[in-house]
Amino acid sequence: MEGESAMTFLLPSADGVADEVARRLPQATIARYEDDGHDLGDVDFYCLPYMGNGRSVELIAKLPKLRVLQSLSSGVDNLLGAVPDQVTLCNGSGLYHEESTAELAVTLILASLRQLPAFVLDQSQHRWRHARTDSLDGKRVLLVGHGGIGKGIEERLRPFGARITRSSRTPRDGVAPLSELPRLAAEADILVVCIALAPDTHGLIGPGVLGALPDGALVVNVARGPIVDAAALAGHLGDGRLRAALDVTDVEPLPEDRPEWALPNVLITPHIGGDTFAFARRAASFVADQAERHLTGQPLANVVKPAGRPS
Repeated sequence: MEGESAMTFLLPSADGVADEVARRLPQATIARYEDDGHDLGDVDFYCLPYMGNGRSVELIAKLPKLRVLQSLSSGVDNLLGAVPDQVTLCNGSGLYHEESTAELAVTLILASLRQLPAFVLDQSQHRWRHARTDSLDGKRVLLVGHGGIGKGIEERLRPFGARITRSSRTPRDGVAPLSELPRLAAEADILVVCIALAPDTHGLIGPGVLGALPDGALVVNVARGPIVDAAALAGHLGDGRLRAALDVTDVEPLPEDRPEWALPNVLITPHIGGDTFAFARRAASFVADQAERHLTGQPLANVVKPAGRPS
């Protein structure tokens, strides 16, 4: 079709995304995100670079003919306000983000309980220091969110003997409403934040929930930083009442002067939850499938916001 050859796809080169789309769709025009000098006025399909910075989002407003915006992340809360009405927004659900994030949540819990950061520090100083550490056996774990990530965390924790309590924006049998979080937190040894960021979850884990947690409880956040009240959490961490393992923070990158960096009861990873080689192996083929669907007029997968619907 004549219209097909006129389509321009703006794609990242990372993980072979641009190369795979070019191989699958030789009739399309491919512009690489990393290159300069593009005529952005003709871009019809834009796949944002994974874990891109603010520039990649700001670019959306400079694409007047844009019709499809593809994210490689499963969470798109940072994009919703920037998507024009005529643009269809799709996410990267199904690319092993949820499974990888669930793996990391369990890793952070085990590393914190077994005091791995302290032993790594000992190793760097050539110091052999035996210490008795904790176990997941019998630990009461409160999952805040029970979608793909929450279910994945539960599946991975159960073999360790953990006792799971669930809460969600959508309460159902066995899953409590978020309004019960203070009560549930009072009975939790570990609270795991794995819920999507939305207006009603911003600051959800605030003074009431954090204050209800027992002394020594562990707060794990693998969702989005702003879901947790950073100042309230820092207060509990600073006096040693709570512990934390944080893959996400409010803001990111975590500023150098934030106290969390230096606290011995805090483990920090730089938002690596969904970024694994398992994801990378799937990304290029998925984007090529989406590009082909768009080029041939087929329904897109993973639609978060259809065209014609305000963000």
